[in-house]
Formats: sequence, C-alpha cells, structure tokens
Amino acid sequence: MRLRCAVLDDFQNVATGVADWSPLAGEVDVVTFDTHFPDEDTLATALADVDIVVTLRERVAFPGSLITRLPRLKLIVASGMRNTVIDYAAAETHGVTVCGTASSSTPPVELTWALLLGLARGIVEESRALRENGPWQRTVGADLHGRRLGLLGLGKIGSRVARVGLAFGMQVSAWSQNLTKERADEAGVDLAPSLPDLLATSDFVSVHLALGDRTRGLLGPAELALLKPTAYLINTSRAAIVDQDALLAALHEGRIAGAGVDVFDTEPLPADHPLRTAPRLLATPHLGYVSHANYTTYYGQAIEDIQAFLSGAPIRRLP
Repeated sequence: MRLRCAVLDDFQNVATGVADWSPLAGEVDVVTFDTHFPDEDTLATALADVDIVVTLRERVAFPGSLITRLPRLKLIVASGMRNTVIDYAAAETHGVTVCGTASSSTPPVELTWALLLGLARGIVEESRALRENGPWQRTVGADLHGRRLGLLGLGKIGSRVARVGLAFGMQVSAWSQNLTKERADEAGVDLAPSLPDLLATSDFVSVHLALGDRTRGLLGPAELALLKPTAYLINTSRAAIVDQDALLAALHEGRIAGAGVDVFDTEPLPADHPLRTAPRLLATPHLGYVSHANYTTYYGQAIEDIQAFLSGAPIRRLP
C-alpha cells in the first residue's frame, strides 16, 4: 500500500518545486497544506490518514496527545536538527521515527540586518510616503558607524551578526550567561560585564539566544527600562525571551526608538494581536530561516530522510 506524506505550512506553495520528490513517486503520495491548522483537533483530523509528516522548524507542535491520535503516523521529518515541540518519548512509545535536516544560519543573520537597517533608516515609512505621494523626507536616520551594537548571544548567528556590525564601523559588545572573554576576543567584540550594562550602553540590541529556562522572560519590564530612549531592539530568536507586554508598553510609551521583531508568542499572529498595530515596530512573519537556499536544503534532505526510512536505515535521527 502506498504511503501518504503531508507537508505542513507550505504557505508559499513551494515545497514540491524547490526539491525533486520524484524518487518517492512509486511509494509515497505527497500532499501539501498551505494554511496553518489552528488547533490539535483540526490537525488530528487532517493527518488521520497520514503516514509521514514533514514540518518546518517548530511551527507545529507534536505533543503526546496528538501523536496518540495518529495511529498511522510512522515518520516525522522536521527541518533543522533541534526541535523542542516534539514529544520524543511519545514518538518512541508509538513507534514514530523523528528525523531532521541541516539548516543554515545565514538567512537569520541577513534578516536581522534587514530589520535593523529598516528601522534605523525608516525604510518602510519613507517608502510608503513616497509611493502614496506623502511628505518628502519625514525621518532622520539613525547612524550605525560609531554606535554600539549589543548582542545577546554570540553563537553561530550572533557571531556573524557581529562581523557585519564591525564592517559597518560599529562598536560591538556581547553578553550571555556562559560567554567568556576568550570567546568574545575570538569574535573581535567586547565582553559586556553584565546584562544591565549591555542594555544601558547599546544603541542597538539584538537577541540571538536559545530559548530555555534561563532565557525565558530574560528581557522584562526592568530590563527594557534600561534601554536608551534612542535605542532599537531586534529579536529574530524566540518571542518568549522578551516579555511581550513589556515590549508593547515600551513601544506605546515611546521609551525606546523602535523594535524589529520576527518571532511571536502565537504564530501565525492572530488578526487582533496588539503587535499588529503597535507603533515604532517593524515586524515580519517569522521569515528568519525562510530563504530559497534553506528551503532547498530542508525539502531536499526531507526526501533523503524519507528514502532512508523506507529502506530501513533512518538518517539524521532526532533528538
């Protein structure tokens, strides 16, 4: 019997175009979904006759309660090699194999700078005014050269963001709970003595930390209050690292110059979510890893994972 594979959240309808699925043609029927399933019930109904699921990053959670409701499910392929929203114990109990793919850190680095530059130079506001025959030159851009870029996290993404900042002639400092002076020196940046110091002295703050118990809510009301009124906050990491209510208050009250956000507490963002109308906010719908090269890797390796599973020798197993 042919197997059925569901590709979730293919919003752009590109999954079957950026990779060659023909090697699976004799054994697997592939169906793609271009809309997000909002709750477990609708997802369980949609996947009731599915043997294989391909899911992007952590867009869709697979808790034990869902896995239990999918008796045909045998394989989950998630892009990337880390996924915190899959219940691996439940998957093992129910005989479900979980595999991952490679993922490049380049796209989120580039998006971080797109948001930062867009904010600093008022790109969206000025472009809209020009297209709508509005005022000519409404904003005065914030300079990057000579200003301080503060990075929360100096891993694969943070260190590459740092190199771009240095190329712009910025002073770059970094902080995380485990960051050492040796690691900061290797990246050519200053080690901030503390989180409060980094926040208080930076003109731009960019978040590049993994979400965990120590980083959840790391930037709350007290921390955001340390930012300069001329400072900008960029978050392309995880929404829960920044207290969303505190961020909204800072934006509405003009206590920071602006924020660039690519991640949200609920995704897709509800139509009535207050971040959709917040002032001083440049927001994108979680595009950090959404690029042609990454998608080619994700779906190409998903096909390899499926082939390997069908041959009885799964590869890139998670966790």
